[in-house]
Amino acid sequence: MAAPADQGAEGVTSSLPCRLRVMVRGTVQGVGFRPFVYRLAREMQLAGMVRNEPDGVRIEVQGRDRDELDGFLQRLRDEAPAMSAIRMVDVEEIASCTSAGFSIESSSLPGDSPPSIPPDLATCSSCRRELFDPEDRRYRYPFINCTACGPRFTITEAVPYDRPNTTMRSFQLCEACAGEYDDPLDRRFHAQPNACVACGPGFSLVDAGGNGIDVPDPLERAAAMLRDGMIVALKGIGGFHLAVDASNSAAVERLRIRKGRPRKPFAVMVRDAGLLERYCWCSMEEQQALESPAAPVVLLRKRAGAGLPEALAPGNDRLGVMLPYSPLHLLLLASSPGLLVMTSANFSEEPIITDNQEALRRLGGIADGFLMHDRPIAFPCDDSVGIVMESGFRLLRRSRGYVPLPLALACGGAAVLGAGAELKSTLCMVRGHEAFLSQHIGDLKNEPSLRHYREIATHLERLTGVHPEIVACDMHPAFCGRTSQTQGSGRQAVPVVQVQHHHAHLVSCLAEHRYEEKAIGIILDGSGYGTDGTVWGGELLVGDAAGFERFAALHPVPLPGGDAAAMRPWRAAAGYAFHAFGELPADLFRGYEWEGMLALLKTSVNTPLASSCGRLFDAVAYFAGLCDENSYEGQAAVELMSASDEGTVEPYAFGFDGQSNGVRYLAVTPLIADVVKAARLGRPAGEIGSRFHRTVVEMFVLAAREASVVSGIRTVALSGGVFQNPLLTTMMVRSLEHVGMDVLLHGCVPCNDGGISLGQAVIGREYLKKKSCALQYQEK
Repeated sequence: MAAPADQGAEGVTSSLPCRLRVMVRGTVQGVGFRPFVYRLAREMQLAGMVRNEPDGVRIEVQGRDRDELDGFLQRLRDEAPAMSAIRMVDVEEIASCTSAGFSIESSSLPGDSPPSIPPDLATCSSCRRELFDPEDRRYRYPFINCTACGPRFTITEAVPYDRPNTTMRSFQLCEACAGEYDDPLDRRFHAQPNACVACGPGFSLVDAGGNGIDVPDPLERAAAMLRDGMIVALKGIGGFHLAVDASNSAAVERLRIRKGRPRKPFAVMVRDAGLLERYCWCSMEEQQALESPAAPVVLLRKRAGAGLPEALAPGNDRLGVMLPYSPLHLLLLASSPGLLVMTSANFSEEPIITDNQEALRRLGGIADGFLMHDRPIAFPCDDSVGIVMESGFRLLRRSRGYVPLPLALACGGAAVLGAGAELKSTLCMVRGHEAFLSQHIGDLKNEPSLRHYREIATHLERLTGVHPEIVACDMHPAFCGRTSQTQGSGRQAVPVVQVQHHHAHLVSCLAEHRYEEKAIGIILDGSGYGTDGTVWGGELLVGDAAGFERFAALHPVPLPGGDAAAMRPWRAAAGYAFHAFGELPADLFRGYEWEGMLALLKTSVNTPLASSCGRLFDAVAYFAGLCDENSYEGQAAVELMSASDEGTVEPYAFGFDGQSNGVRYLAVTPLIADVVKAARLGRPAGEIGSRFHRTVVEMFVLAAREASVVSGIRTVALSGGVFQNPLLTTMMVRSLEHVGMDVLLHGCVPCNDGGISLGQAVIGREYLKKKSCALQYQEK
């Protein structure tokens, strides 16, 4: 709906000498921006109008002179709604006219340059007060919202962001809600999800068989089920979660068994920050992130002796925590146990489930009950995840609360789609000076994720209003996203340019910082296809968006089984042991079919060479006696980090170990020999882990210093999934800064593979500018 065109400020009629046309671009729809402009103009007794347009908000404002209107423009920037994000204000002086008051006009039709859609926002303090006020007409209504909070992105199907373009269009506003919606002075003016119990969505409780549970208050009954140790599937803003009492060890173990998730940490939702203090250490920066409108999951250090079940996050010194961010969560946590497991309802990195019938069909063997609502979810959106390290909150998964806010780029250019990676996949569309990074998609090794991937690509085009000139994808020959972006989505075929995985990591970090000069990149991750056909993952690059030089790398070692070694640290350890000793010592691999593995290594059958830092972590975790099988990606590295600390320790032996094709190799043989010796002597895992972390840091600081001497560059960008490790990251940053380097770290873009689509898109744009010289490696 739109405000009537004659809605104006009474008594303000003028034929004034100065009139401006103002175009405001950014996140200025769905955040109360037009009513803010309306109230400001009324207060200043200015005439004109405001309306949503495809590329932002258009204002025409008229006053006595230009000084008065400049004051309006200044206040427009200074006093804009907290949830808005103004990126650009274009001002043009136009002819004045006879104008009566100030009006809010109907939105114009979609055009070629849609505006930004706001992200889903946590329930604001005003709505929380009403939710628990027995005198309020929305008392205990689980879908309460206003222009400052509530679902946005997950209910939006098209632009502009108006109710007919959302999944709320089927809910006809009652007279009271319509009055709020149409009143520019009301905080629910044009709040598209606005509703109440009389006209809005409702919820119901059903059992595992899909049969309705007829009770006066389904939410109270669901809370009772949780108190009794039962598992409840809960439909939230971006999809279904599985909830269980997090303090009930038996209930948590039951959820692990039913979901088939033996050790991967569960996220928890805690009633409030006060209760959280019992279980975790929480700094001011961490609390600010938890209580922000984005309300992400924040990885916090556990308090020793807090009584938390070890099954919540086995072998991990941190716990993923979030505060209630929807009215339904607030009501449920007020009646149920104050600490609930709240884990996404999906399987093997498939998209989170959003449909009621699909939830009943696929979760029936897991959940004992389903608390569901009838407001459709347009697009799944998982919870965002972040961690505070090196004095900043850094996203590890960018999704709900942040998507689809654009990222500012240093320069403009063609529309390019970054196709992301096969694991932790995201997509990124660059348009002009902006980059639109999609929500977390997951792994592209299953059909549901591939289908979801294609849908998000189409949705990104619709929201950004552009069709990419090219798609930039990973250069791995088996990357399935390449085919997905050129076939099967109903789109016109798009040319594809291949981008090396670690080059994309480097440029992702540079683009986030709008840094356009060449930089040294320390890129540490599990694996990525290299230009020489081997597996890379422990790299020091020098370059920018136009290209890179591989300056140094961990010495490549044979990786038995290739990708299979990522889930079996003992295989990675076998490769490192064979590289270091020329054999597999029986005492290190007893019980692991070591003779057959040795035969594979000697014949080089299915043993690709790899410089992977992730697999080096796996090998050391195995030798330290911590983990021989990963039940989730990165488990061995997490457990090694959790056992370690930053105390003053001596590194193991390290140095360079020759070079090949201009690439200086960092030796791993002396490191592995020292680790194995320490393990045989029975040294504690924590000591081995601490010295290993220090060694990795010193190795790459050594390489960075040499690269700096050769190149004259002193800026170092850190990227790759290994930098999710706060211990390693802190040590690396401090050591680099100690030798005079300037360090760039990811913040609002994940350092893991969830961020490389940004780097791909920026590199692809550079390729279009300089086809004759850019990305020569991709044509080999």
